[in-house]
Amino acid sequence: MTTSLKQGRPETGSTRAEPRRGRRAAGVLGVAAVLDTTAMAVLGIATGPAPWSIVRLLVVLAVGGLAVLAVARGSGRLRATAALVLGVLGTVTGLGLGVMRAAHGTPDSVAVAGMVGLGAGLVLIIGGAVAFARTLSRPWRWLLLPAGVLLVVFVLYPVPSAFYATNVPRPSVGSSTPGDLGLNYVDVSFPAADGVRLTAWYVPSRNRAALVLLHGASSTRSSVLSQASVLAGHGFGVLLVDARGHGDSDGTAMDFGWYGDQDIIGAVSYLATRGRDVDPGRIAVVGMSMGGEEAVGAAAVDRRIRAVVAEGVTGRVLADRGWLPGGWRGAVQRGIDAVLYATADLLTDATPPPSLQDAVRDAAPTPVLLIAGGAVMANTEEDAGRWIRAGSPDTVDLWVVPGSEHTGGLETARAEWESRVNVFLDDALFD
Repeated sequence: MTTSLKQGRPETGSTRAEPRRGRRAAGVLGVAAVLDTTAMAVLGIATGPAPWSIVRLLVVLAVGGLAVLAVARGSGRLRATAALVLGVLGTVTGLGLGVMRAAHGTPDSVAVAGMVGLGAGLVLIIGGAVAFARTLSRPWRWLLLPAGVLLVVFVLYPVPSAFYATNVPRPSVGSSTPGDLGLNYVDVSFPAADGVRLTAWYVPSRNRAALVLLHGASSTRSSVLSQASVLAGHGFGVLLVDARGHGDSDGTAMDFGWYGDQDIIGAVSYLATRGRDVDPGRIAVVGMSMGGEEAVGAAAVDRRIRAVVAEGVTGRVLADRGWLPGGWRGAVQRGIDAVLYATADLLTDATPPPSLQDAVRDAAPTPVLLIAGGAVMANTEEDAGRWIRAGSPDTVDLWVVPGSEHTGGLETARAEWESRVNVFLDDALFD
């Protein structure tokens, strides 16, 4: 009898403890759900295309409100599912708009809200996964592991990058100018093809030819001052442009360069009006990374561009991944990229451009010089360059710079970079 009583007490205590633990867990998930929804509401107002901010806010409040109710008052699988869905949304927006923004610039209210959403989202994912596992029989629980791997690879990895690419914090031009390199220059501004005001430095031409010089993603015109010095030293006029949403230019930044055609058309139009020092028939475009991809794309739609030099290009849409290897590794990467670019397309007003291979084909006979870093991991730039060149082998040259990192050709091989680029531009603009 005594033994029976002693064995029964723990069972009674355990039975009483389980509802308390359940209520505490539900309370924690409920608080996390409220924080997550609040953070996403702030992000919905502060990011994305402005005309749709109210719509985004209403959608977030509606979806988040239902999820909060399900997490707080639901039971079993409903609560777990709501926690997981809301957790994934909070985590991807938190990673893209919190962690990545903070890592690329000064933390602002968007980054803070993103970090709150990330923390709450992770709590919801973990709590929701545990709760969901408890609703499954033991054999089915093993499926949660591969499901988690798929979630990380195809959602938590690519989607935050899409959020960041379409909501880039504005980088500052800084204090450096062409004057620091002994170049005479003027501050100018002009409209892009769609009317967005762009800012630039212009170094006047001494040989009647001029170049649009473009920086890479998340940087500004000050990052291409070294290239400007070399090109201006050869007599070219050089227009160092802040891409929209970067530096002092108006508009919204897009790190995949989907606004590039409109920006470059506006820059070429500005140069074409400078009759006193520029021959409109002698205009070329030189771009680094994102700027190089924009340059290649613009040459396909603006015949005033007589030549293109593009360094560090790999691609800006899914169709640009044609150079990826076959097999399961290539298939996985294509799947990741498909999610990345599809999400970006949903988050921006910009229209995805054609592939770079199609662009060089459509730009022909305009000559294109691709410069790839020989030390870039896994030969990414070289492989992409070969694939792009296949679109028009007669008009595209590829120079792989041994030992060069991304857009590091000038720094790695200054004399050869200067010689190759200037000779290429001379041949294209003074034939």
